[in-house]
Formats: sequence, C-alpha cells, structure tokens
Amino acid sequence: MLRATEPGPLFIPINKGGHASVRRMTDHAIWKMVQKRGAEAGVKKFSPHDLRRSFCSDLLDLGADIAVVQQLAGHANIATTARYDRRGEKPKQKASEMLVVPYVALANGGAGR
Repeated sequence: MLRATEPGPLFIPINKGGHASVRRMTDHAIWKMVQKRGAEAGVKKFSPHDLRRSFCSDLLDLGADIAVVQQLAGHANIATTARYDRRGEKPKQKASEMLVVPYVALANGGAGR
C-alpha cells in the first residue's frame, strides 16, 4: 500500500485483515514496528529516535543548511538540531578551506612600520 499525497501521518495502522485506517499510529506501535523491521534486517536494536537523528545528520552531511534541517525536523531551537550533528571535524575543516583570506605581503620580511 502506498501513502497518498495528501498531508497526514507517514505510517498508518493496518489491521490483521489487511485494512488500513488513516490515522496516526501510537508511539508504542511505531516502536514495535521499528524493532521488528530492524530484527528482520539484521540491524542491532535501535529506536525511532535513531531514525530522526539519522535524518538530521544525513541532511547535514549532504550539505543542507542547518536552518532548513531545523524546520524539517520541527525543532523550535536551532541548538536542538545542532545536537544531532555527528559529522565530527572533517566538515569543519572542509568549510574552513573554502574561505579565501586576502593578505598583503609586507616588505622587509614582514616588518610593519
């Protein structure tokens, strides 16, 4: 079953008879679904929140602006989004290499007047 294009929940419950109910699933039902699918995929235990963290980190890793990621994640404060950033030092180094700092070489071995 594919989700429609109208706004609404991403995951909807499907009963044992295979009938979908267009309503939000409970937090517990989502947790159980994630655990089951993770086990089937051979992935160590993780939580729905890990998916949220990966969503934010992956977008940041791909170069998305942190303010955009903040909006997509629904965070009120950008500091909350920044806590999801697990990229380490490499992106900081890459960003600093993008800077062009103009300078003027001083005559007399750099001695100023």
